[in-house]
Amino acid sequence: MKNPRQQFLARATAYLGVLATVLAALTGHSAWSQRARTIKIVVPFAAGGVTDVVARLLAEQIGRVQGPTLVIENRVGAGGAIGAEAVSRAAPDGNTLLVSTADFLAPRQIKLNYDPVTSFEPICYLVNTPLVFTVNSASSYNTLANLLEAARDKPGDLTMASVGPETALQIGVDMLMRAANVKMTYVPYAGGAPVVNALLGGHVTSALLTYTSSGEHLTANRLRALAATTHARIEALPKVPTVAESGYKDYEMDFWVGLFAPANTPKETVAQIAGWFTAALQGPEARRSLVAVGAYPVGMCGADFAALVRKQSDVFGRIARDLNVNAK
Repeated sequence: MKNPRQQFLARATAYLGVLATVLAALTGHSAWSQRARTIKIVVPFAAGGVTDVVARLLAEQIGRVQGPTLVIENRVGAGGAIGAEAVSRAAPDGNTLLVSTADFLAPRQIKLNYDPVTSFEPICYLVNTPLVFTVNSASSYNTLANLLEAARDKPGDLTMASVGPETALQIGVDMLMRAANVKMTYVPYAGGAPVVNALLGGHVTSALLTYTSSGEHLTANRLRALAATTHARIEALPKVPTVAESGYKDYEMDFWVGLFAPANTPKETVAQIAGWFTAALQGPEARRSLVAVGAYPVGMCGADFAALVRKQSDVFGRIARDLNVNAK
């Protein structure tokens, strides 16, 4: 049996616990938002790429301004599937997040142990990384129409490269061929740098590249941009038309870097994380740093980003079925 002093301490502890809960409710802060913590952000690609740079830049900004420590973990393999699976299996408590690209939705020939749509909570579309149809500057093709007319005259003779296979860029290439009703030979490479080298070396006719990997060469006039896949013209290439402006009005390939949590993460936690990241994106210093690497801040969060993910997943799935990209 407790002595009077023990009873007093027990009652005081219980009272303080209730008081803390009431104060948390009144101030709008959950226990999750109050405690000192480390949040792990899994990047399923190698360090140094645009996805990694975006994640690290925003993590540093949030840690400096908002308080929590955000640690980047690069879990590379299977085209991003290893890192994504690790996050899908993590506890839905806001302490493990995923930063990935539109390739996250690309169908695979291997069976995944997660569903890109239902196994995750889409938090924010962080940045747009524009894609550009490109040729060598010595090429005779000055417009997208020139290239597609030549492809139409010589079915299968002309080549178009991209990072692939089983990527959003491969799907972007196929979408253009379908829209223009032409046949070009698709050439996949393991990364943006090998695609650029193939184009510079004259080994392929054309390529679909991120502005991140091609911008330096476009500025130096080693490569020529024919059209951007975005809805609007790229800020850094105002004279380059979009594919839609080039005659294919329904064409648009949105290549994003986005933030995800495991499915069933509490809405309040998701909202707070979204607030941190959108605030970081709005800072002028962060914008300058992001634009410098070809990543344009967007900050579209919640239901709007979730709708985009579902829509793009449906489009990718339809095209992949026609390409016979099926999980085995």
